[in-house]
Amino acid sequence: MSVVLENGRRQFDYWATVYKRTWKGSLVSSFLLPLLYLAAMGIGLGSFVDDNGSGALGGISYLQFIAPGLLAATALQIAVGESTYPVMGGIKWQKFYFSMIATPLRPADVMYGQLAFVAFRVLTTCTVFLVVIALFGGLATPWGLFGLPVALLVGMAASAPVCAVATRLENDSGFSMIFRFGVVPAFLFSGAFFPVSQLPDWIEWLAYLSPLWHGVELSRDLSLGTVDPLAALGNLAYLAAWFVVGTWFAVRGLTRRLIS
Repeated sequence: MSVVLENGRRQFDYWATVYKRTWKGSLVSSFLLPLLYLAAMGIGLGSFVDDNGSGALGGISYLQFIAPGLLAATALQIAVGESTYPVMGGIKWQKFYFSMIATPLRPADVMYGQLAFVAFRVLTTCTVFLVVIALFGGLATPWGLFGLPVALLVGMAASAPVCAVATRLENDSGFSMIFRFGVVPAFLFSGAFFPVSQLPDWIEWLAYLSPLWHGVELSRDLSLGTVDPLAALGNLAYLAAWFVVGTWFAVRGLTRRLIS
């Protein structure tokens, strides 16, 4: 176990060193865009919603309604971005994964390190975003701070399966499918901007299959202080299942690509 942890730490150290040199290029996508969404939807559109009464939202402001959902959605977007092109780059373009397994590192260690770096990116970005949300009054109760670990779990639940897909693709054309038919619909129909119960039944049930919906629901319940323990456990179990199963497929896929 200690060997696995040490190998994982070394992998994380590599990715952290890379990020020190490239972090400026991620400022717009990681920090600015989520803030623009918060300002435009939560404050701009939210002012019109609130002026017409907030009875439909249970007496809370529209900003407080969407802020927890935007936190979870930001985690998913960051995680998917770090699990697509970087993974393929390590296999196909820069091929640094092959250099890594020329050392005592195993393909599993390489993937664990990749996922650890994704967790780092999600955690740092969402921490900054959560601070901004709190400053804008987007948290209805202090329990909303626990939306941060929920966002981290959402990110990992998305990252692991996407890494698994990335290890099996031969080129990056498949990534456009992930973003267009995976990330964008999940973002729009996650319940972040409106309750999915307003959707037609067949779309509503599709929304429930997305891990993002479960993260949005749990994050919002925490922020509003309306957590149902049984529902919360179900949401956590669903997200954890995506992460565990996705990690298994990601390790298997990377091992097949690197060893063959």
